Amino acid sequence: MRFLTAGGAGFIGSHLTRKLILRGHAVVCVDNLITGRKENLADLPGDAFTFVQADINGPLDIGGDIDGIIHLASPASPVDFGTLALEIINANTAGTRNLLNLAREKRAVFLFASTSEVYGDPLVHPQDENYRGNVHTTGPRSPYDESKRFGETLTYVYNKKFGVDVRIARIFNTYGPCMRADDGRVIPSFITAALKREPLIIHSDGKQTRSFCYVDDMTDGLLKLFYSGLTCPVNLGNPWECSINDLAGKIMELCGSSVPLKYKEAQEDDPRRRCPDISLAKKEFGWEPEVDLEEGLRRTVEWFAGWGGI
Repeated sequence: MRFLTAGGAGFIGSHLTRKLILRGHAVVCVDNLITGRKENLADLPGDAFTFVQADINGPLDIGGDIDGIIHLASPASPVDFGTLALEIINANTAGTRNLLNLAREKRAVFLFASTSEVYGDPLVHPQDENYRGNVHTTGPRSPYDESKRFGETLTYVYNKKFGVDVRIARIFNTYGPCMRADDGRVIPSFITAALKREPLIIHSDGKQTRSFCYVDDMTDGLLKLFYSGLTCPVNLGNPWECSINDLAGKIMELCGSSVPLKYKEAQEDDPRRRCPDISLAKKEFGWEPEVDLEEGLRRTVEWFAGWGGI
């Protein structure tokens, strides 16, 4: 098959692009490189891989057949929510519509990478796909949260109105090699600080929980969803919860560091708990994460200590 990965030079996108090529597919990667990095793709063979530096908000001239379009082209880090707010909104609205039009033209399956952020600060725990969320429409996270919700709506409408074959993945916290050290997410922030022997910054009391999914498991889930035929939103994430305090302890142990923890005020709209109910994915296409947190963190620390440049 021939795929287009939008945002394919980013964190999850580069892992997915590589996995597709290793499985024998051809991939056209489209990325404007505002957060993606060509270095993430430097080892890919030229006969199966094409890189196009372009913005998905503008015209996309992609010749030949395309069997699948996977839309991961949106900045997704908390530090980007303020500095790249309009770019985020455009990628998930106008960019989504451009890619849906391309999928309609090419008769391609379209997968939209949505997010657990559509649930906001959830009042239901764990969150299943029927929960409609608790989102602050004018809060600091709203450019990402609300544009992803709108992207889901666009995807749904193109399926109903034009018959585009669609998938919607609600991605929960994902980590692993190729994350940006400065992207503001908790795992790269903690690893970077621990390796530099600097204090680990924890917002709030550290008792808030997250559910962390290793990137190889996530890309497996995305591909299983792609082939599943499901057009409804599907949660992809790790249902095992970990407090931020416990996460800090695990990372310090792996880094051989005993730096202090420094507590600061909670970030606005930052949820206290977030954990996916993945019953639908398990039932419909037999997916659940396989890499436990300790092993995934070990691989991630090793990458940051070496290739990550820390």
